[in-house]
Amino acid sequence: MPKIRIDILEGKPEAYKKELLDIVHDALVEAIRIPDWDRVQILQEHKPENFEIPPGKTDKYTSIEILMFPGRSLEAKRRIYELITKKLKSALGIDETDVSIILIEPPMENWGVLGRPASEIDVGFKIDV
Repeated sequence: MPKIRIDILEGKPEAYKKELLDIVHDALVEAIRIPDWDRVQILQEHKPENFEIPPGKTDKYTSIEILMFPGRSLEAKRRIYELITKKLKSALGIDETDVSIILIEPPMENWGVLGRPASEIDVGFKIDV
């Protein structure tokens, strides 16, 4: 049940944005085995004056925050980083130096799912991958 937020500079074509969303989702399906239907992503575009990026980065700078349940192995997290950066480079020409990925893992009791803490329900898929 990851929630994804992607921040980019405005002005990219719709096909570029759709591919970006698909790449991130597909990487999570492959790396941490979330169900394909489990897709919550927010793509936020910013005007250049409202999006300060690190020096030396290009206009393709992409910030990705992945909010997910805790419990994934370091190897699974490495796989997320690897898949996303490789696929962004091959499909959209985004260099890995222009990609920042942050994983945020609040405890299960801090997720409200079906009106209860996620720690009290069967989320329907394996988390400890």
